[in-house]
Amino acid sequence: MEKRFYVIVVTMLTTVLQASAEINLDTSPLTLETPEMRPELVALPANPFESKVATPVSVNSQGMDLRFFKQVTNPGVKPYKFMDDLTFVGIPIFAAGWIIKSEKASFRQDYNNTHTNTRLIANFKTGIDDYTQFFGPVMTVGLKLGGYEGRSDWGRLLGSSLMSYAIMAGFVNGIKYTASEMRPDGSTANSWPSGHTATSFVGATILHKEYGLTRSPWFSVAGYGVATATGVMRILNNRHWISDVLSGAGIGIMSTELGYAIGDLLFKGKGLLRNDLEGFGEKPSFFAISMGMSFGSKSLDFSYNDLKYAEEYIDDDLNEGVSIDFHTATSVDAEGAYFFNKYIGVGGRLRVRAMTAKGWSDFVGEAINDRSNATQFIKDMYYAYTPNPITEEELQAKMSGMVSSEEITVESDHLTEFSANVGLYLNLPLSKRFSLGTKFLIGRTMTQELDINAHYKGTSKAMDTHIEIDNGELSDLQLSNIRDSEDYDMEWDYLTLGGNNSTTYGTGISLTYRYKSNFMWRLFLDYDYSKKVFNLTYDPMRFMKVTAPDLSTVFEIGGLDLEPMVFEREKKMNYFTLGASFAVSF
Repeated sequence: MEKRFYVIVVTMLTTVLQASAEINLDTSPLTLETPEMRPELVALPANPFESKVATPVSVNSQGMDLRFFKQVTNPGVKPYKFMDDLTFVGIPIFAAGWIIKSEKASFRQDYNNTHTNTRLIANFKTGIDDYTQFFGPVMTVGLKLGGYEGRSDWGRLLGSSLMSYAIMAGFVNGIKYTASEMRPDGSTANSWPSGHTATSFVGATILHKEYGLTRSPWFSVAGYGVATATGVMRILNNRHWISDVLSGAGIGIMSTELGYAIGDLLFKGKGLLRNDLEGFGEKPSFFAISMGMSFGSKSLDFSYNDLKYAEEYIDDDLNEGVSIDFHTATSVDAEGAYFFNKYIGVGGRLRVRAMTAKGWSDFVGEAINDRSNATQFIKDMYYAYTPNPITEEELQAKMSGMVSSEEITVESDHLTEFSANVGLYLNLPLSKRFSLGTKFLIGRTMTQELDINAHYKGTSKAMDTHIEIDNGELSDLQLSNIRDSEDYDMEWDYLTLGGNNSTTYGTGISLTYRYKSNFMWRLFLDYDYSKKVFNLTYDPMRFMKVTAPDLSTVFEIGGLDLEPMVFEREKKMNYFTLGASFAVSF
């Protein structure tokens, strides 16, 4: 870098001095006192392709670059050899998605759900991923139109890009319609791999090769960051499994590397404007974007002993308690560290981990059973305590419409943990390109709750009641004159599950491969521990307070409790996260 800067300064000064000499013809010739400033010191080598330093001179440094049909090659730029720039990192990423296909780790559709009055409505729903998949090419073309040179001229850029997209399309569509994997929302059988994610990672890798490798690594961070966000949005939108996204990312990276390798073979040294940045720094400071799978605590069980107001219930009220099981969690990270030397540094990590609940339709079935049981309870109480009861057919007619519409809406079927950690980072160099790392972190974590809502409509029923209680015991109860009261429309939280904010501790090991001066791929295995207090509120009978308000005392006497059950339990959470990172060094 210093030599390159020196060449620029000397060349510019020489040009200015020569122009000044031509303008001032009546002055004596200007001589350079310092030997280092003599023009002959900056002559190019006999073979300019021997230089390993990117040539900084731009033939179009100002204004828009509209030379679409004119081939441009800057002097002093070393040609790329075929397969010179391949990292093969897309292969293990694709393989990881293929291996976990059977896990269905980011499960959102519950195929056990047979209730047509049930909807899954995620709190996160967006169409942004339809546009972010094109972030890479839009950025690349925008920078080039603005006259900011990257790796290739227009012809080489378009040729390499078209080959990259063509290879990706062939891989994605060939696999999609052969594997016939059902999407998580059950819409079509072409889920694996994710086309949006593959398209996004092709664009990110183009931006990485054109500007990240030649100008600044932060272009690569932006491209791969948006591509990762696109894959995450495909999962949250219930359109893809995590396996689809991982395989799509691998195909996108691999296709672009192949497209550019073919371009290097066809174009050779033509149409190259800049080479890659060079020079390895000693300090392994980095910023990374990661995606992985978290294995560990996968169930939460609540029993009678976890009730906050246990004295209000008897064991029979709970049967076997409430249990919620989860699928393998997915995690997305942003992580960075500054190293004081080759071995020791400090840094931090932001992590989002999502665990999707299994079998939420079980709670839907319970809601329908609760409504049916409550209706039967009223009938039983009526015939038990009415002197001159009407026929069952007449009673059924009078009670019809009590619940005319019921809908269970799953607003959020997953627990999401957001954690921020800081701590000590350690690095052990194995070679110029490989190193082992570990870390010791502490931080805080907060939880977004799982939420199932109920929405009931109908007509509330009024009823004449005569109740006599003697010494706390029911001595006489008479029910009569069942009639319509008023229409109601109510919505409430049927079930919510959340956790408190807590301290979290983390460590892990990583293997880093530095394939370029500023770029690294990392495989990591992290361990995280926290102790959280989980709260579950289960409120299945609230609708009865509205549908039959005159019977609240009767329900209490008959042992039908309409109040929500509130559980609280402390649980130690242990997670192992296996994943991969794209990292830049600085």
